Amino acid sequence: MTRGGPVILFDGVCNLCQTSVTWVIARDRAEVFRFASLQSAAARELLRGVNVPDSVVLVDDAGVHTRSNAALRIARRLGFPWKLLGGAGALVPRFLRDAIYDWVARNRYAWFGKQEVCMMPTPSLAARFLDAAPSSSPKRFSTTPTTAR
Repeated sequence: MTRGGPVILFDGVCNLCQTSVTWVIARDRAEVFRFASLQSAAARELLRGVNVPDSVVLVDDAGVHTRSNAALRIARRLGFPWKLLGGAGALVPRFLRDAIYDWVARNRYAWFGKQEVCMMPTPSLAARFLDAAPSSSPKRFSTTPTTAR
């Protein structure tokens, strides 16, 4: 489904989501993941015709993963100890995991805040962001909502 590895799609104006992406980047030593804001053209292309939540989505060769499944699949690709925690988290029934995930997602703007524009990757990280400008000045993504949510 994706070329070049799995893609994490995230709410580009959400402070929690942006912090989560920064956290993944710091732990993704093998640089497995690529990233795009859910508000970007790259996300619209990857999700064409797929209805997804507006927080975190993982697109990989196995398909489109949302909510707690996306978070656990991401953790399992980060290596020790995150791989172990992702496996342990999968033992919790999905309806419970998703209920907690949905509660945090519903309150994320109130608890963590929101930006007017999507995050801007540093020049050294721009190559890992699907819609980042190839030049030394990374592009800020539009915050226009997509219809594929």
